[in-house]
Amino acid sequence: MRDPLRFWFDFSSPYSYIANEWVDAVAARHGRTVQRHAVLLGATFQAAELKPPTAFPMKGPYSLRDFARSARFAGVPYTPPPVFPVPTQNAARVFWWLHDTQGVDAAARWATAGLRAMFVRAVPLHEPAALKGLAAEEGLDADAAEAAWNDPVWKMRLKQANDEAIAAGVFGAPFFIVDGEPFWGNDRRPQIERWLESGPF
Repeated sequence: MRDPLRFWFDFSSPYSYIANEWVDAVAARHGRTVQRHAVLLGATFQAAELKPPTAFPMKGPYSLRDFARSARFAGVPYTPPPVFPVPTQNAARVFWWLHDTQGVDAAARWATAGLRAMFVRAVPLHEPAALKGLAAEEGLDADAAEAAWNDPVWKMRLKQANDEAIAAGVFGAPFFIVDGEPFWGNDRRPQIERWLESGPF
């Protein structure tokens, strides 16, 4: 079995949403699986001494425009969230709760549901009621999901994921590592596909 394509994402990252829509199909075409890692960009930014693009006066408006343009280019629906960015640690904790108790497929389904909710339906994932509603929509026990995101065990699990991401050199999202080679950004898809098809270049 060939190494999985490792994929770090943040539920508050539009580019992560777009990448999540293509990453499984790209990996499958080349006999790979996807290993998802939910993280918080705030933690990686702090470690890398970076700021989110929307925090810069000139870059911010461009970034908002590019989010929508990139979604159109990829052929995926996109609705700008009315509040952006928002803290998504609770959604990420639910991801790790599912990952460690129900398996990678359940976690992957939650990742897709959360990213689509955020960037297609503008669901405010930072609001507990909205997040519980999404959990219920996805067939989860909403009360159990809420208990998980408040549980110190899953808070620590997310912190561990953030620390492991930083140790691996992750400083943004989406971030991929393929056969030890790092690729940052949704726009690195062509390079990732070339690497998967023919190896190092």
